[in-house]
Amino acid sequence: MVTRVDLPALRQLLAEDAQLVEVLPAGEYAEQHLPAALNIPLKTLTAETTSGLDPDRPVIVYCWDAL
Repeated sequence: MVTRVDLPALRQLLAEDAQLVEVLPAGEYAEQHLPAALNIPLKTLTAETTSGLDPDRPVIVYCWDAL
């Protein structure tokens, strides 16, 4: 299920132990990323690269967009 959330909802989810994944390319992630975010670049997103995520916890996926 995909749901867009605003900043207050994001903060609440993180407070409730959601997992934060940034799908930025590794170089962009190295330059600047959200605190405690795990980096799994979008082009490498597979069942194998996400196997470390806890399936019982919500996952928040973030990707910067200029739009």
